[in-house]
Amino acid sequence: MLNIVLFEPEIHFNTGNIARTCGATHTRLHLIKPFGFEITDKHLKRAGLDYWYLVDITQYENLEDFMERNPGARIHYASTKAPRRHTAAEFRDGDYIMFGKESRGLPESLLERNYDMCIRIPMVRDARSLNLSNSVAVVLYEALRQLDFPGLSEEGELTGLDDRQV
Repeated sequence: MLNIVLFEPEIHFNTGNIARTCGATHTRLHLIKPFGFEITDKHLKRAGLDYWYLVDITQYENLEDFMERNPGARIHYASTKAPRRHTAAEFRDGDYIMFGKESRGLPESLLERNYDMCIRIPMVRDARSLNLSNSVAVVLYEALRQLDFPGLSEEGELTGLDDRQV
């Protein structure tokens, strides 16, 4: 199982969308305080739709609390300041992928200490960043692809319930 870590998330819609992605992919979600919203916020719940029962969420008081409660965690740090593409990382079962707050990303001191584990999503130079929930989906699905989508259904089926005329 993979782990997504949000460092001080600020926007409830993003966190709700990420929770939905985590629920749909059997990925644990770790939230590091402070948050820019109330965890009971109705918009957060709405963005996660009816997937909340599928989401394994752990909250932490701060980064130190997270590190103490996850000793030895193998963490990939997603940042626009990273030296290599996310597709160059070698993801393993149990890895953590940490994303920073929407307004400023991860602290540079954290990135400097872990520079060899920093990854980025390629984009044009003039783009500051992608939306946080989109970034999580891009990197998470690359990690899942490398692990051969463990436990995920790869086949869909028609239901016959579409009443639209073609």
